Amino acid sequence: MDLRVAAYAVVMDDDGRLLLAHWNEGRRAAWTMPGGGLEPGEDPERAVCREVREETGYKVAIDELLGIHSRVIPPGRRLTPGVTEPLHTLRIVYRAHVIGGKLRNEKNGSTDRASWFPLAEVDDLQRVKLVDIAREMAGI
Repeated sequence: MDLRVAAYAVVMDDDGRLLLAHWNEGRRAAWTMPGGGLEPGEDPERAVCREVREETGYKVAIDELLGIHSRVIPPGRRLTPGVTEPLHTLRIVYRAHVIGGKLRNEKNGSTDRASWFPLAEVDDLQRVKLVDIAREMAGI
């Protein structure tokens, strides 16, 4: 079984909007939480700060650990064609806030844009399940 450990951030602004990144890798594209996979030996808090910066342009500070979501994806549902092993994903979710930077889109990455959304609009977006899981963890 393959394993992927990733860290994501729930980031809200003073207007009550949620920061999301548009994921465009594999068979589908959808809005997701900013974040991504840990590099070998990387601390999860450092990883989420690095990933948010790469995907959105913002420097963030971690406020708290919200939770860890575990999911096993069967081989036939994985994005990589021809794999025969399931993928166990561990997604570490933090609450964070912006401390610097400027909104910009990632180039040559797994996301192609980032944007702020009022919470009332999030349910209408094409989004991955992680968005709802993270919102539930954050109580928003």
